[in-house]
Amino acid sequence: MPGHRRSTASRARILVRDVHLWLGMGLGLLFAVLGLTGSALVFYTGIDAALHPVVEGGRSDGAPDLTSPVWDRALAAGRARWHDPVGKWTIEVTGEGGAIPARFYPSSGHGHHADRIMVWFSPDGGRIVRAEPWGGYLMSWLYQLHMALLAGDLGGQVVGWSGVAMLLLLVTGIAVWWPRGSWRKAVAFKRDAAPIRRLRDLHKLSGLWSVVLLFVLVATGILLALPAVTQAMLRPDAIPAPKSVGGPGAGTTIVRAFDVAHRALPDGRIVFIDIPGAHDAPIRVRLQVPGDPHARFPGSYVFIDRVSGQVLAVHDVRRADSGTAVASWIRTLHDGTVGGLATRILAVVAGLVPSLLWATGILHWLRRRRRSRDR
Repeated sequence: MPGHRRSTASRARILVRDVHLWLGMGLGLLFAVLGLTGSALVFYTGIDAALHPVVEGGRSDGAPDLTSPVWDRALAAGRARWHDPVGKWTIEVTGEGGAIPARFYPSSGHGHHADRIMVWFSPDGGRIVRAEPWGGYLMSWLYQLHMALLAGDLGGQVVGWSGVAMLLLLVTGIAVWWPRGSWRKAVAFKRDAAPIRRLRDLHKLSGLWSVVLLFVLVATGILLALPAVTQAMLRPDAIPAPKSVGGPGAGTTIVRAFDVAHRALPDGRIVFIDIPGAHDAPIRVRLQVPGDPHARFPGSYVFIDRVSGQVLAVHDVRRADSGTAVASWIRTLHDGTVGGLATRILAVVAGLVPSLLWATGILHWLRRRRRSRDR
């Protein structure tokens, strides 16, 4: 009976090893591409600014105040460039000097994430210093490659469900490594061993010391790529969708909307404002409140009537359910912003590991095949 149990355990271990091998052969390259692009995107706004110095002009002057006419001047400059009364505008409040980033969604688009033009206004809001379609410049192209393999919604599904298989790849890797004898030998790197053994040790140890980080990055990536799955699992509170009741009119200014939003959530930090083109759509101000982990993409909103300037609805993540609280951590865990600069650097390093695992795994497999042929 003991021999039978050992034989069964050995067969199970061989099966797990084969599953790990073929998952690595099938998904290793995709895992490496997603890891490398993810590493590049951790600091993508900074890299993009370095590649386009025009957006850095005026940074030393500091950020404009929320009561400054700069914001409405920028919106007017954008509308003068694109005569599209039904197009939607989103302006970002970075809290820093330099160009003011914005996004324009033309009414001729199909409502997809990619149907937008990225716009940067001069620090005084009077002119446009840069305008490029999303996906038409390097960092946005890398973003689309990372999120959807440049294939739209279908690509996002492929990335998401491939991520599930990547989790299995990580789990089987740990199972294959799990020592049956000495733990000290299991975590050792033999420098004087044969090349095939050194490859195996490098593959083993790089995966072992990064598996927790990779598991977090892959799991959160799945939830970002498959929003329907995330909704079904976490069931976060729905974000309100009120209608603007004022009808056509002169409209509430951005400065006034900022003031109204600040009064609704006094301890919130304004991050974005959406100015819709449709007459029944409200102005939406996005804010980070204390306790919300993501500084750039927080989850609290104030909806304002576009004509009367009255508050139509408030979505405060602090009053939401546990599913909303969990969902608010997904992006900040995935992009490494959870702990500031240190965790962002850690995310960059972790993103390089899949390439190392794929390369060492392939080389080890090739050497084993060659040695088998020689025998």
